[in-house]
Amino acid sequence: MAGVEFIHEETVRFSHCDPAGIVFFPQYLVMLNTLVERWFDDGLGVRYADFIMQRRLGLPTVRLEVDFTAVCHIGDRLTQRLAVKKVGCSSLELQAVFVAGDRLCARLRQVLVCTSLDTHRPQRLPDDVRAGLAPYVMA
Repeated sequence: MAGVEFIHEETVRFSHCDPAGIVFFPQYLVMLNTLVERWFDDGLGVRYADFIMQRRLGLPTVRLEVDFTAVCHIGDRLTQRLAVKKVGCSSLELQAVFVAGDRLCARLRQVLVCTSLDTHRPQRLPDDVRAGLAPYVMA
């Protein structure tokens, strides 16, 4: 990835894993969702809880692609990197990679659409969100 990335490190927990002690693939999607929430709070400076509860806006996933490239084990330190690939009027395309040590464990692409939680119709991404995500747009 080029440009500014939002980076979060997390230890792989028992709750992330299957009985073999490796990350159970749906948990990567849970981690991605949590990463996006952290990015809003800590990277964009837009409190995600307020975005949902007070502003009544949502960001449902409309497209998701994942490549699982290596196993990740309980106790591994997982570095999660997030960048913006593209910004539309109401949508944004994110690219994330999850790395444990020198192993690329997962590559994810997610398209989110800003919607009204009252009408469920697409809404223009708010100006403060646009301003916050601008540094993360890939060159």
